[in-house]
Amino acid sequence: MRTIKVALAAFSLMAGLCSIAAAQTWPGKPITMVLPFPAGGSADVVGRAMADEMGKRLGQPVVVENRAGASGIVGASYVAKAPADGYTMMFTTTLPIMTNQFVYAKLPYDPRKDFALISQVATGQLVLAVHPSVQAKSVKEFVAWAQQNKGKVNYGSWGVGSAAHLMGAFLSNSRGMDMSHIAYKGEAPMLQDLIGGQVQMAIGSYMSIKPYLESGKLRALAVTGDKRIGTIADVPTFEQAGLSEPEFRPVGWLVLVAPAATPAPVLARLEKEAIAAANTTAVKARLQVAGLEAMGTTSARFREDYQSAMPVLERVVKASGARVE
Repeated sequence: MRTIKVALAAFSLMAGLCSIAAAQTWPGKPITMVLPFPAGGSADVVGRAMADEMGKRLGQPVVVENRAGASGIVGASYVAKAPADGYTMMFTTTLPIMTNQFVYAKLPYDPRKDFALISQVATGQLVLAVHPSVQAKSVKEFVAWAQQNKGKVNYGSWGVGSAAHLMGAFLSNSRGMDMSHIAYKGEAPMLQDLIGGQVQMAIGSYMSIKPYLESGKLRALAVTGDKRIGTIADVPTFEQAGLSEPEFRPVGWLVLVAPAATPAPVLARLEKEAIAAANTTAVKARLQVAGLEAMGTTSARFREDYQSAMPVLERVVKASGARVE
């Protein structure tokens, strides 16, 4: 028995030393950054800027790979099952790693166990926008209009369980509007259908919606968060518009994660370079255009915020009625 214990201890020591040795030579080849949504949205633009800046610091290219579909599940599942060698990470919204566990009865990965949290890169406000054909200049007018057109109004989102879906569902259910939800594979296709009039309302990131507000193709009625967005200061927050429930006040995170078993020294390096990249002039410029604010948090702060957000998200999902069996 003693011989077996000694052998196991020796094996563990050797495994640890091998892990340290591998981390010391890492990275020795390009790193893949998976984005679980289509190209073109604000998260995609910021993710590519982060990949570029992190690549410069790591001394190896960080190659962006879009793996969209099923509310981020396709990309998240791929990363969760990828080799935990430091050569695969994911830049994402909170949808696949936080919200989905409360929306879907079953997932092909465990959001709480299958990912190592690296850093919260940025946070930002969302905008509720409508097609110009909608006869409403405020949220209250939109609610009244939708109530008069029950069963005829569609709202879009970038996926089941996304902030756009949950807020839209809560708005519809709490105000008796009976709107129909249309889920898309990402923000870009959602906005294309909103511009085309296939859906009458959607909630999206400021950067993605901004060009269409400026061209008159969309009209903004409210923004999430505690303050107005400077460049559209005439648009009130939900609370200022008369919708004071906390479900209308969330802001989104853009975060970086890796497979859970990635060696600690590699995670520490990724954390260091992610924080540095988030605070570069190039990334901040992208964030500013998108109406986002740089965070660049430590992994410890990320874990703390993750845990505190769990009960809030669970409550919002239940209130919205969003559930996929």
